Amino acid sequence: RWEGRSFELFSVAPSWLKPDMGKKAKHKTQIKKKTLNPEFNEEFFYDIKHSDLAKKSLDISVWDYDIGKSNDYIGGCQLGITAKGERLKHWYECLKNKDKKIERWHTLQNENHVASD
Repeated sequence: RWEGRSFELFSVAPSWLKPDMGKKAKHKTQIKKKTLNPEFNEEFFYDIKHSDLAKKSLDISVWDYDIGKSNDYIGGCQLGITAKGERLKHWYECLKNKDKKIERWHTLQNENHVASD
């Protein structure tokens, strides 16, 4: 919980499809201003062959975006073959159900983040 913490701007940035770290592998949501409970409801599409997807992981990180200051890492989530528990189960469901949207909620972890820019 982030109760009592003041966020001026809030953003999810970035999500990466690894191991590729180029611009085509990175997506950002729009910044959600002045809210402690942002909702993003955005979709991203990666141009990748389904057969290559099993070798990738999806890293999602959430940041408190501050103009003129360094951004604060809130937490993140990784889906892929190195994930554990529900995140791994979600990844396998996605691999097994090509062209089907599989939506799940995941708890943000406060470790292993990718730098925001």
